Amino acid sequence: MILPIVAIGDPVLRKKGKEIDQDFSKLEELIVNMRETMLNSYGVGIAAPQVGKAIRLFLVDTAPFAENEEYSDEERAFLKNYNRVFINPTITDEYGEYWDFSEGCLSIPGINEDVARQPKVTIEYYDEKFKKHTENLDGLAARVVQHEYDHIEGILFTDLVSPFKKRLLKRKLEKISKGQVDVSYPMRFPKR
Repeated sequence: MILPIVAIGDPVLRKKGKEIDQDFSKLEELIVNMRETMLNSYGVGIAAPQVGKAIRLFLVDTAPFAENEEYSDEERAFLKNYNRVFINPTITDEYGEYWDFSEGCLSIPGINEDVARQPKVTIEYYDEKFKKHTENLDGLAARVVQHEYDHIEGILFTDLVSPFKKRLLKRKLEKISKGQVDVSYPMRFPKR
């Protein structure tokens, strides 16, 4: 089932997610619905707060990046197959020289801005079967994971742009939170 994406301005996007266990109600159904929602909205990641759940869960599927001819065959093969469920993740390390990349967000449609992030991360998490993993990622996979991880920490990518950019975006962000945006996927806007 396709779920509505929560728009900027909703308090759930600012909450730090709570850890869950294997007995979390309808977890498997939630993961299936989040994946369907992500694919329907052409996202490469989706976090539980974006569908109204303040829990430590997000999904990543970097396959759309694999179509970019700029990347090596090896990078494209990795991106095409990097599809994960992250439960109760913890980024234990971020390293390397910061690099800018234009990010967008399903909760903030129509806005893309350069965000500086470190290119490499180490993340510990449980998959959908509650098997523990530790992964070292770099490049786009690391960036998508960092972006989604920020969601479960109550951080949006617009928080990471310069104060000047924030001032320029203020009116656009207010319009989105009021529902004054044209999107091809269902959204839920903050109650006024």
